Amino acid sequence: MDLSYSDEEKAFRDEVRAFLAEKVTPDLKAKVKGDGELTKADMEGWHATLNEKGWLAPNWPKKFGGAEWNAVQKHIFEEEAAAASAPRIVPFGLGMLAPVLQKFGSKEQQDYWLPRILNGDDWWCQGYSEPGAGSDLASLKCEAVLNDAGTHYVVNGQKTWTTLGQHANMIFCLVRTDKTVKSQEGISFLLIDMETPGVEVRPIILLDGTHEVNEVWFTDCEVPVENLVGEENKGWTYAKYLLTHERTNIAGVGFSQAGLKAVKRLARQEMANGKPLIENPHFAARVAQVEIDLMAMSTTNMRIVSKAAAGTAPGVESSMLKVKGTIIRQEINDLARRAAGVFAMPFSSEAVEGTNEVLPDPFGAGPVAAKYFNNRKLSIFGGSNEIQRGIIAKVTMGS
Repeated sequence: MDLSYSDEEKAFRDEVRAFLAEKVTPDLKAKVKGDGELTKADMEGWHATLNEKGWLAPNWPKKFGGAEWNAVQKHIFEEEAAAASAPRIVPFGLGMLAPVLQKFGSKEQQDYWLPRILNGDDWWCQGYSEPGAGSDLASLKCEAVLNDAGTHYVVNGQKTWTTLGQHANMIFCLVRTDKTVKSQEGISFLLIDMETPGVEVRPIILLDGTHEVNEVWFTDCEVPVENLVGEENKGWTYAKYLLTHERTNIAGVGFSQAGLKAVKRLARQEMANGKPLIENPHFAARVAQVEIDLMAMSTTNMRIVSKAAAGTAPGVESSMLKVKGTIIRQEINDLARRAAGVFAMPFSSEAVEGTNEVLPDPFGAGPVAAKYFNNRKLSIFGGSNEIQRGIIAKVTMGS
């Protein structure tokens, strides 16, 4: 998106570009640009690099150790980071749990957990979805019962689709603490140590052979009452607050901008009927439409980020951004796959047949099919787009 930056903002952009040019190593850049699988060390290393610079938590208030950037600064950094093929920061601790702790956590929880999130002492994962409780999250059954002494909750149940749970040492969970009331009113928000006896992580291997998501099982897992965030049975309020931040992040404006540039690059190189694909009227019209949508969404994203920076949780706008952002990202993925054409086939041959025999790939287009298939999930997680449209209709039209 083309913005008219002030001199101060241009200086900040130059600083960001110089930092990224120095700190994003060729190996890391190649992995991100090629949609390769980042290791735990890769992700932890980038986390530490940003923390050392003071840029790890752009939305956090300074009193909690954050950068407290304004909307333009955050936009500049996201755009430049995506253009430089920098890794995306794992959001669970920084972008999801932290806002909840900052608003609803006790001072003791803030003083203990927030510095550990910044320092990388803890790797957090999210315990929300369950079999049968995805979009209908309030129907969750994972149960936490307070023991007779009132010192611990005993947790039993299952969570699923736990992203990067194999790396985590901590999980924030929604658990049922009262089965006698309306489903939304009987949920609490617990912080659980993954090393606690009774916690088991089971991998879910995806079609492309990667280990990204997991099942997490709890069997008589004891959690100190001090790890309850806020009040018992008020977890649904905290969960909704967290999800507004998650949905805003899912939009991925910077990554869509980088993806669109890659589509144009591929379409200029790929030939169709003797001409570059980018000159095909139908393909060019789709590219133009998604570029217009992306520019509009970028402006909306900046407005929502401004509200968050002012301490206001995004409302229905986060649902709008989540829906539109995922549609745009999936459209860009589809355009890239179509532009790659036959060169998208190496993913299929390697993943399905398990061979290393791939077609020549002069344009570096191989990963686009993997990204296309993987990103079909974008319109489902964080609250499916169908659910978000219902929320939008209810809030804006009172239906």
